[in-house]
Amino acid sequence: MTVYAQAAQELHTIRDWLRFAVSQFENSDIFYGHGTDNSYDEAVWLIMSALHLPMETLNNFLDARLTQLERDKLAQFIEQRITKHTPTAYLLKEAWLQGFKFYVDERVLIPRSFIAELLVNDLSPWIEFPEMIESAADICTGSGCLGVLLANSFPNAAIDVVDISQDAIDVCNINIANYGLENQITAIKSDMFSALAGKKYDIIISNPPYVDAPSMAALPAEYQNEPQLALGSGTAGLDHTHTLLREAASYLNDDGLLIVEIGHNREALEAAYPNTIFNWLETSSGNEFVFLLTKEQLI
Repeated sequence: MTVYAQAAQELHTIRDWLRFAVSQFENSDIFYGHGTDNSYDEAVWLIMSALHLPMETLNNFLDARLTQLERDKLAQFIEQRITKHTPTAYLLKEAWLQGFKFYVDERVLIPRSFIAELLVNDLSPWIEFPEMIESAADICTGSGCLGVLLANSFPNAAIDVVDISQDAIDVCNINIANYGLENQITAIKSDMFSALAGKKYDIIISNPPYVDAPSMAALPAEYQNEPQLALGSGTAGLDHTHTLLREAASYLNDDGLLIVEIGHNREALEAAYPNTIFNWLETSSGNEFVFLLTKEQLI
């Protein structure tokens, strides 16, 4: 009998399972980075969400006894998290970004973006009147999470969320429907701008693939379980960013803005465009991950 099967027979309360999960995570080589950064928070998230209980009610239910079906489910999830390095977000089919809950599965990258922080403040001070934004696009959207945040920040804007993957578009439509935004957000299958002929936007955002080749080879197993198409972008990690810089101006209205996340590629980007003055936006991790350019700067 495996340790997980034994746990399903012997552990009865949430307190039992929380202790077990933390112990197992601490004794494993799993990697955190999809919503938590430590074994305790990962265990709380996995257990409470798997049981369909609000996270903040943990203390109320610590001594609640679980059914056999619930215990079997937790044992299976903990085993998969450790032995297969399956991210908890995929096990639970959920991810969180700036307080918004999104459906995710193995078809899409698990949402994480510094642009999300900026959208919480409606891109202030670059956007003075959010209600005047009439159109926006999210290129390389993945799950559509940033499109939903765009809709929240700019309620009068028609928003296109764009991805090359039909799988991603299918997940986008789940999240669009979950937030009742079918009349505001349209998911479009397109290789970057290729299917957007004739469209113009006030804002284009993108958190494109940006992992360079050496980093792709060294990714933890959890990241290797994500769609590799959504991570890698050529040798230097800038192939998609080059396309955005080359083509975005044609799809921006006058005074339009391009906002792009590039990971740790600031130095390489500035070296590739020595005559461009990038506006680097301040986030919780500093001002080296997201840049902004106006249409005039792109032309």
